[in-house]
Amino acid sequence: MDDKLKQYIESDILPRYTHFDKAHQLDHITTVIRQSADIADMLEKQGVNVDRDMVYVIAAYHDLGIVNGRENHHTDSGKILMADPVLPHYFTEEQRITMKEAVEDHRASAKTAPRSIYGRIVAEADRQIDPRTIVVRTVQYGLEHYPELDKAGHLARAKAHLAEKYGEGGYLKLWFAESENSRKLAELRTMMKDEQAMDALLEDIWAHEMPDQVRHDG
Repeated sequence: MDDKLKQYIESDILPRYTHFDKAHQLDHITTVIRQSADIADMLEKQGVNVDRDMVYVIAAYHDLGIVNGRENHHTDSGKILMADPVLPHYFTEEQRITMKEAVEDHRASAKTAPRSIYGRIVAEADRQIDPRTIVVRTVQYGLEHYPELDKAGHLARAKAHLAEKYGEGGYLKLWFAESENSRKLAELRTMMKDEQAMDALLEDIWAHEMPDQVRHDG
């Protein structure tokens, strides 16, 4: 990894995430960076070499478009990457276009497969499939976007979304069968099939991780 490039990203790019919503804070980005590097390690063991600087930059920039809202954040992130005046000092135009496309392709709800191995890496790294964390963030999203719902409404919405995205036939796609995410997704699906276990987890999350005012109002 080029030291000057890494220093620029750590000082000028990563701090931007401190102003975003809970699901896109700095901890999320550093996790995606780490998981991207882990996937690159896995690929290299399989004889597939990738540019580590490109992998790092894609992970660091992939959610910058959140500054303009969630709906088009993947394409906005790509525009931000291409407009960055520093990156041409480190990458060719072809490399930057590949990185832009990878950033654009990372979204879980994308209708088509990522256009390159770099897009598959960041898409996989972005999934971060930890069952409890996923359920917490699902409830948090509902609280932010559907304030009119009561507790029962929030928990029902969370279960419906989890089934639509993570259930068998859900729209979330994984790109590396050997990844930790694949194992975690199987674990999440097993938990989702156990209705009592799922209800107990949602109740626990509501009781311990939601804001006091929301808990009392719900």
